[in-house]
Amino acid sequence: MTQKVAVLGTGKIGEALLSGMIRGGWRPADLLVTARRAERAEELRSRHGVTPVTNTEAAKTADTLILTVKPQDMGALLDELAPHVPADRLVISGAAGITTASIEERLAAGAPVVRVMTNTPALVDEAMSVISAGTHATPAHLAHTEEIFGAVGKTLRVPESQQDACTALSGSGPAYFFYLVEAMTDAGILLGLPRDTAHDLIVQSAIGAATMLRDSGEHPVKLRENVTSPAGTTINAIRELENHGVRAALIAALEAARDRSRELAAGKKD
Repeated sequence: MTQKVAVLGTGKIGEALLSGMIRGGWRPADLLVTARRAERAEELRSRHGVTPVTNTEAAKTADTLILTVKPQDMGALLDELAPHVPADRLVISGAAGITTASIEERLAAGAPVVRVMTNTPALVDEAMSVISAGTHATPAHLAHTEEIFGAVGKTLRVPESQQDACTALSGSGPAYFFYLVEAMTDAGILLGLPRDTAHDLIVQSAIGAATMLRDSGEHPVKLRENVTSPAGTTINAIRELENHGVRAALIAALEAARDRSRELAAGKKD
């Protein structure tokens, strides 16, 4: 790896990406970071051996810029970067709802921009990162982006028109699972189990079920039916989930997340 990559606004996801890249063979000397607080920058240097720089220095020296700031902070960051980003600099945005077109119009003409929505399992190298090309991004730019984000999980290319839906389904997806585990843990306590026991049962069941979904090639309906015997415990539970509209609630929740992603693209903050 000889290209220099800069991660700007390095929070938890940015740090997970850095550590994954290092495990994947990138030299810490080729990785630059920026952070809002000086103590955070020094923490990253101490922990990973990377080089803290300013946003301006990153724009001038890195071959690839990865923007990991929050959507509401993207405008100010682009204003700071724009005078210093050459037209051949690859810019990768990880901000929900921010389109490649809106970034391209703030940078030099012809600048290649790639949009990525990853998720928090990057912290354990199990991320799902969805990648879309801007107007000037080439297959080589996409391949380079896949190389970077492949260090922390799986990547998938999609048309940018699908990014808001992917944000709702995958970017926010881990939170839905955590929410369900929280609710199921409470149910286990109600049924008389200690919290630790309920937690262990649910987490291992979730890991096993996810592995079966990934490795078996079976449709989730088929896998569910394999657990659902006539007049048994599972079908009674499924009936209650349907009676309480859980399926409809999930669909409505994902639509709300998609709509919020669109609002962020339009610049709506509240």
